[in-house]
Amino acid sequence: MLDVRRLQLLRAVVSSGSITAAAANLGYTPSAISQQLAVLEKEALVPLLEKAGRGVRPTAAGLLLAHHAAVLTAQLATAEAELADLRAGRTGRLRVAFFTTAGAMLVPPAVATFRRAHPEVRLDLTLRDPQDPLAELVAGEADLAVAVVIGACPTLPGIRFHHLLDDPYRVVLPKDHPLSAERGPVDLARLAGESWVDAASTPGPCRQLVVDACGAAGFVPNPVAGSDDFPTAQGFVAAGLGVALIPQLGLEVVHPGVAVRPLRNPEPVRQIYAAIRETQHDQPAVQGLLRALTNAADAVRVTP
Repeated sequence: MLDVRRLQLLRAVVSSGSITAAAANLGYTPSAISQQLAVLEKEALVPLLEKAGRGVRPTAAGLLLAHHAAVLTAQLATAEAELADLRAGRTGRLRVAFFTTAGAMLVPPAVATFRRAHPEVRLDLTLRDPQDPLAELVAGEADLAVAVVIGACPTLPGIRFHHLLDDPYRVVLPKDHPLSAERGPVDLARLAGESWVDAASTPGPCRQLVVDACGAAGFVPNPVAGSDDFPTAQGFVAAGLGVALIPQLGLEVVHPGVAVRPLRNPEPVRQIYAAIRETQHDQPAVQGLLRALTNAADAVRVTP
């Protein structure tokens, strides 16, 4: 295989017309350049230079390789510049997986902020719901995932987690429900005899959190309707079919026919994290997106 550095020396000799002149221009000794060119001729299996007075001139093979050396030098310079842009976060591609309510409340403002700072970085945004966005991250199909964590933050090889915010659940009641008129948090146990609208009917961490909270309050919820869409669940509640537990981020738009109350004893809370692959974690573009997500989370951080 031909050595690129030796090809560049050949190009310098051809351009300057002599080994001595090329050595002076490059800061090498003539003997060092001659030795490298002798090795290059052995690699090429043909003569590359011939004497011409006090200098040298290229053979046809020498001209051919000198031309390609110029092309390779330009390509290397382009590659180095593009690599520098990638390292600095000015270009590249980030694959982001997220779940529905994060897609509504966190991801859009974060993406808008990120694109102002990194306009040349391509973002591939993928909604993964009800599937867990973390699965795509673990499989190497995403660089960053916005995911729900219930309980302790998991330990996954090669993945770093960054807490964005806690998202407490609220009870959504029909407007004419007796508890709607009360003030203060509702004890979860007081909902034991209610009909329920299952706002997370697909098995997963969000549904399990609600089931576990009801179990801690001493009852098993009795669902009469189900939906994985929070606005649809609110519609069922407004129609008087039952009550529902919905996370605060899912209540950006509240149906006019419902009342929303905080919970206690216990108050279910889901945690929202940004998870990043270790190999991408310190990249400037990834850190820029993480900052944008953190700022978006601060902007929507819920209060009791």
